[in-house]
Amino acid sequence: MRLIVGISGASGIIYGIRLLQVLKDFNVETHLIMTNSAKETLRLETDYQVHEVEALASKSYNINDIAAPMASGSFKFDAMVIVPCSMKTLAGIATGYASNLLLRAADVALKEHRPLILVIRETPLNIIHIRNMLIAAKAGAIILPAMPGFYHNPKTIQDMIDFIIGKILDQLGLEHNLYERWKGPLYKIKASKINQNIK
Repeated sequence: MRLIVGISGASGIIYGIRLLQVLKDFNVETHLIMTNSAKETLRLETDYQVHEVEALASKSYNINDIAAPMASGSFKFDAMVIVPCSMKTLAGIATGYASNLLLRAADVALKEHRPLILVIRETPLNIIHIRNMLIAAKAGAIILPAMPGFYHNPKTIQDMIDFIIGKILDQLGLEHNLYERWKGPLYKIKASKINQNIK
């Protein structure tokens, strides 16, 4: 599998880093594009260096390299994920304003009908954000907000991060065990009775 991974400057850059780590474990070929704002967010939110994040990918590209392979529809890839996806990047995608390599690659994904997963990270949302999400979704993008669930009883921040990464992997068709899947209230009742009998 060959994936394009975009990291924009929205808060929550750890999602992008963790996705690259997991995909590396899966031996997935990853092509990374980081915006300049993402590099600044990396400095503010983590102890990682840019070169350390780039080393997690199979190959990385300069945001202004419009001559890079994924700027053309002839570049074959299976899907693209932008994680996290800022509202600025979302706006560029929704309007077709391909002013850098990240936006151009997303534009290519849509025009070539390949999965484009946008892990948006903003709250609260204004009507412009909502409208842009609708436009992107109508164009074929998958809107996957960074909204961690709690039904799997997360104990750590890592558990909450992995929940979102697991949701991304689900969309990519990659099997994982990053979080426990919902089994319904009847399962919980049965499990509780079994535990009582054991005691």
